[in-house]
Amino acid sequence: MKIPLAPLAAALALITASAVAQKAPTGFEVVKITPELLRTPDVSFSGGPTGRKVKGQNFLGVEVAFSWQPREAKPAYLDEITVNYYILLNNAGANPESPQAESLLTGSVTHISVPQDKDLKSVMYVSPRTLAKLFNGKVPSNINGVIKDVGATITRGGEVVAQASMKGDIKNKTPWWASPTQAMTPTPGYLLNKNQTPFAPLVWEYYEEIKAGQ
Repeated sequence: MKIPLAPLAAALALITASAVAQKAPTGFEVVKITPELLRTPDVSFSGGPTGRKVKGQNFLGVEVAFSWQPREAKPAYLDEITVNYYILLNNAGANPESPQAESLLTGSVTHISVPQDKDLKSVMYVSPRTLAKLFNGKVPSNINGVIKDVGATITRGGEVVAQASMKGDIKNKTPWWASPTQAMTPTPGYLLNKNQTPFAPLVWEYYEEIKAGQ
């Protein structure tokens, strides 16, 4: 039995189009990673405790700028995505837990109601006390002395849909944080999302909304 060529060609075209669609880019991209040292916000208030002033110290803040621009117009929003952080401190020789290694701080924050946009922001922080601990009380005063490198990935439904490193192109490579060397000590549990810091009420609409309960 002969199969007409036209319907067969149409069927093959449909299969090919489906395969291409499945391999199409997700539309996510990590655009920029920016670490900086930020003084603890000095917020004025009345009616609360008085005489309890402390000297402002530096938080480490790491901002991830990313975009989501898929080919399709819908959905206009995603229920949630997760941004994962890998912050390699420049603290070899000062790290009390592993004197010869650098601390690789890891953590993640889940954002909700993420719109299609080219200018989206996420951020996580390291507290002054944690920095003091990991640098054995001698935290550098400049960001280059604190940070060696930073990596970030975006995951959706448990799948990595974008990744980047502050130093170097890793788009088509295995990221350095996936296989830590002996000179890196994975150190989870120290990263704070914005809602867990004094920065929580500041520039509210600048960063993507954080899922409740984190």
